[in-house]
Amino acid sequence: MINIKGRHLLTLLDYSTREIEYLLDLSRDLKRAKYAGTEEKKLNGKNVVILFQKTSTRTRCAFEVAALDQGAHVTYIGADGSQMGIKESIADTARVLGRMYDAIEFRCFKQADCDELAKYAGVPVYNGLSELYHPTQMIADYMTMREKFGHDLKGKKVVFFGDARNNVANSLMICAAKLGVHFVACGPKELWPAKDLIAKCEEIAKETGSKLEFEEDPMKAAKGAHVLYTDIWVSMGEPKEIWEQRIKLLQPYQVNSKLFEVADKEAIFMHCLPSYHDLKTDIGKDIHEKFGLSEMEVSNEVFESKRSWVFEEAENRMHSIKAIMVATLS
Repeated sequence: MINIKGRHLLTLLDYSTREIEYLLDLSRDLKRAKYAGTEEKKLNGKNVVILFQKTSTRTRCAFEVAALDQGAHVTYIGADGSQMGIKESIADTARVLGRMYDAIEFRCFKQADCDELAKYAGVPVYNGLSELYHPTQMIADYMTMREKFGHDLKGKKVVFFGDARNNVANSLMICAAKLGVHFVACGPKELWPAKDLIAKCEEIAKETGSKLEFEEDPMKAAKGAHVLYTDIWVSMGEPKEIWEQRIKLLQPYQVNSKLFEVADKEAIFMHCLPSYHDLKTDIGKDIHEKFGLSEMEVSNEVFESKRSWVFEEAENRMHSIKAIMVATLS
């Protein structure tokens, strides 16, 4: 039996292989129960606060629906909804919320702020995203991979294309190392993960049999890949001025049909969303006007193809977040 009751989820570096596998198994079981209409409410009487410095569709909806399904009550506090950082410190906010709520989800700009909130809260804190990590996304992602490729993902090749030092790429690498997955970070060398994080993951990989690689050539990286993963090229909170520089740097790393020609025949496309793959968003239109691009990190052809598992992945955010709350609170 695995017992992680009362634990924070700040980064999956803090979780063992068995604990991650437990969360993946529980996510699967809760999804099956929801579909079968046999779900039991494990969080009756619990109160969860969702504290956002950054907006999100999937993270907010996943936490709210997951909590309500399990009988918990939810309070949402957006970027302008509290005095944190304005009239009240993070430490003081944590001690207030910790006396009113059973858990805190925090979607923030800085990992240091998430760590400080957890230090003072006295209740589980879940990192809904920081500049370094996105751990709740990873349980959904590897759950999705299991649904496609089976329970044992050892040796499966997952390639991240683009800004390979962002929070999603960092977390994909960490989870790959923990689960024995073959991970490739593919992008310009200056956008590879930080050396200290690579060193930590390489130590983990020695124990699990994971293989970690770093590649600048997208065609080489895609060869035999089972999962082709990408993210937007400029993350939330980064200045608009870097768009031109980042686009020039990352255009060769767009996920498109050419990469799938050399990937495994069963390969799938994944993306944490939102994605700029057409002109149906204000940002997409703005990019098109300034740079002449109608699609960015992924071609619309791939995004809308049968290879694309992005909406299964998005749904699994809810099931996996539910598993995290049930495991740490019930």
